[in-house]
Parts: sequence; structure tokens; C-alpha cells
Amino acid sequence: MRTIGLIGGLSWESTMIYYQIINQRVRERLGGSHSANSLIWSVDYTTVEDLIFADRWDEVSTLLADAGGKLEDLGADLLLICSNTFSRVSDDVARAASVPVLHIADAVGAEVRARGMRKVGLLGTHFTMEQPFYRDRLATHGFDVVVPRREQRELVHRVIFDELVRGVLRGSSRDAYAQIIADLAADGAEGVILGCTEIELLITEKNTAIPLLPSARLHAQAAAGFALAD
Repeated sequence: MRTIGLIGGLSWESTMIYYQIINQRVRERLGGSHSANSLIWSVDYTTVEDLIFADRWDEVSTLLADAGGKLEDLGADLLLICSNTFSRVSDDVARAASVPVLHIADAVGAEVRARGMRKVGLLGTHFTMEQPFYRDRLATHGFDVVVPRREQRELVHRVIFDELVRGVLRGSSRDAYAQIIADLAADGAEGVILGCTEIELLITEKNTAIPLLPSARLHAQAAAGFALAD
């Protein structure tokens, strides 16, 4: 079994999803009490949050590439940046690494393509919804991506940073997200990408009429598949 290296703490609330899903998938595949060979390097979220809001992405690249290097030194055969927003520096981390870096948007894109969807909605931070790094990567998988209206994007972004990364889950925010997803469905979205790894802590398909694509879960499942591949 290959060893998975997780660059986590982005935030730690969702890094827990990765650890749980990876180990569940390995146990499902191998049976018994098997679990994954994995390593986690968890950064201080306030440090990187301050950097992205100051538009100091070069320093984010350096910090996460350094984390990847430490994981490699400890034996990681694969690296994951456990975040959609911070996948903006995935190419920089990959250039610094000597092992594969599994991009979260590729894991999501593969699932959308497998389901035969041609148009999907995207929820996430302002960075993920509005900057090209994520949407362009998804576009290589051959489907259209739509985002909410500006005022809805502002609400989605605010809830992520003021609530979800701090472990706060409010029913009012869940209801607001559900309405935004319904509006995306009305605009023709066949499903919605939960393009912030914390969103899947807040809302599930029990709250929506169309399928949700939980990015952290899909990323983690893809990592487990790589670890177990012949």
C-alpha cells in the first residue's frame, strides 16, 4: 500500500473528513481492520488565511511546498492539498515535489464526467468561484460550470470564513445554501460541486433536490484508490 501525504489544516475541520474517508475506503477494499498508511502535516490556518486575504500567494506556495517536502521526507508516495481554495498553488507544490500531487478539481471533474453531467453549479470561497484557477481546471473535464449571483456568492463566502472553518454550523446558513442550490438547479445545473471542503459539514443531499458533489470526500476516495492501485 502506498503512503498518502495530506497537507491539511486548511481547515482542520475538513481534514478530519479526509482521514475518515481514506481509512473507510481502505477498510472497504481490504476488509478486516485494515487502515491506510497516511501522514498529515497540518498548518496553522490563521497564518495561511491572513496570507490569502493579503494576496500573498507566493508565500502560501512556499509554505505548502515546504509541508509537502516534509511529508515526502517522512515517506509519502502521494500528496494532497486538502482544500479547494488552496489548490490555487497546487502546480507550485507539484513542481517542488518528486511524487504525484493529486489535484482536488481533477477528482471532482472525474466524478462529474462519470455521472454524465454537462452543467454543474459551484459553491466555494470567492477565490474558488470567481478566479480562473479552479474553474479552468474543471473545464478540462468537458462540462460547463455556473456560479451563484453576486450577493449569493458573498453569502456563501462569508459563511465559510465566519462559521464553517470555525466549526459553527447554523440552520439558517444551511437553509440559505439550500435555496442557492435550488436557484442553480433552476438555471439548469444538474448537480452542485461543494467546492469548499467545509461545506459538506453543513449540507447534504437530504437538504437538496439535485445531487451534490462533495469535493473533500471525492478527493479522499481518489487518494485511497491511488494508494491501493497495483
